[in-house]
Amino acid sequence: MDFKIQTTAIDELAGVGVDALVVVLGGDALPKGLDGRIARHAEAAIKLGDFALKAGQALTLTQAEGVKAPRLVLAASGALTLAAARAAFAAALAQIKPRGVSSAAVAFVGFDAALTEALAEQTALAASEAVYLYRHTKPSAPAAPKLAKLALLVGKADAKAAKAGLARGEAIAAGIELARECANRPANYATPSYLGDVVLGLGKRHGLKVEVLDRKAIEKLGMGSFLAVAQGSEEPPRFIVARYDGAAKSVAPVVLVGKGITFDTGGISLKPGAEMDEMKFDMGGAAGVIGTLRAVAELKPKLNLVMIVAACENMPSGRAVKPGDVVTSMSGQTIEILNTDAEGRLILCDALTYAERFKPAVVVDVATLTGACVIALGGVRSGMYASDDELAASLSAAGEAALDPCWRLPLDDEYAEGLKSNFADVANIAGRAGGSITAAKFLQRFASKYRWGHLDIAGTAWKGGAAKGATGRPVGLLTHFVLSHAK
Repeated sequence: MDFKIQTTAIDELAGVGVDALVVVLGGDALPKGLDGRIARHAEAAIKLGDFALKAGQALTLTQAEGVKAPRLVLAASGALTLAAARAAFAAALAQIKPRGVSSAAVAFVGFDAALTEALAEQTALAASEAVYLYRHTKPSAPAAPKLAKLALLVGKADAKAAKAGLARGEAIAAGIELARECANRPANYATPSYLGDVVLGLGKRHGLKVEVLDRKAIEKLGMGSFLAVAQGSEEPPRFIVARYDGAAKSVAPVVLVGKGITFDTGGISLKPGAEMDEMKFDMGGAAGVIGTLRAVAELKPKLNLVMIVAACENMPSGRAVKPGDVVTSMSGQTIEILNTDAEGRLILCDALTYAERFKPAVVVDVATLTGACVIALGGVRSGMYASDDELAASLSAAGEAALDPCWRLPLDDEYAEGLKSNFADVANIAGRAGGSITAAKFLQRFASKYRWGHLDIAGTAWKGGAAKGATGRPVGLLTHFVLSHAK
């Protein structure tokens, strides 16, 4: 989509020439200074009961007198918050998307000027989400929405902030789209090799250093835990490393690690058949960090970023790892695999050990790790763990700024008691209680040499039901977090 900033005073909105003019009204009264021609139409609609200044209200008026655009869309946010403004704009987009509109302009009226940059970012994100349509394996998919041009209308004083926010929003939107495309593709398309090719393509376009390691190279590194998960599948594993170097070599990098299980049957500890198709999304963590890499590469901030993805399938076969097997991780710690369906932590632990070589400023791993996190937090907030309060605050702030929120969960030492094993240094599961926390405690054993955060996105990376598909989260959160390290 083609986005642009257009400077227009709020008392001149009616003169903007586009297919659809969207005016998002904040608060419980019409904002002062609003173009009188638009205000009159809003007042008339309110008087008739067709529209109200309440969240969720949106109304399309055609050939409104005095308005140049053939469609005037009024949307109310109710609250004056960023989230409310985005929701109102999304409601307006739902009005115009099926109507063949190819160009639109939006003005947010009544909101604090301090929100301008964030509103610009969310404008790009909401519009990109509205027109996204998966079609790679569905040639019968309906025609894509025609909306191709969107102008954000702001006053001259706000143009600079709006431009910065829009640029960030466009980059994050591109990253989210890539993440969704990767995660939505069926597992016979989105294989570990495919993920490697996607990152190689990003490297070529953005001048990134990329390595895609095959099984032999992974064996040489001593990643016995990762390889244990991969050994049951015919699909070869891939260990993918990409570097964005935007700062001096002396600047310690941010490292993002993604779980890339491109299909998860549970292995010998086989999952129930119902909804197993959704396990193609078990590489949502990998998709998220790949999407973030794209966003950062497009924004070109002054920082260093390393992206690591451990990718393989978890399949049952005559070669598959068995419950009770003991494997040796790259760190040298041995692991008793009590349940082969707790495989994400087994590939991540070796990736976390590998991350040590970069002497990182911080490492954040991202994974669709546990059903327990879905039970705890649902699909609203991602589970977040951090080795220190400052890191937790930084991740939380990034999530709030991006409207991609997370919630901190504890890492008390007592939660690790259930991971003790009579036959290895650690078991890969504990009891059912606190399952997301005990999974995080397992990973923490392999992340003791640097500042470490963990995002369990099992509930937020995809949606089920009629809207089934990848969400692209937490690309927004991660991009804001990474950008916070720019000098």
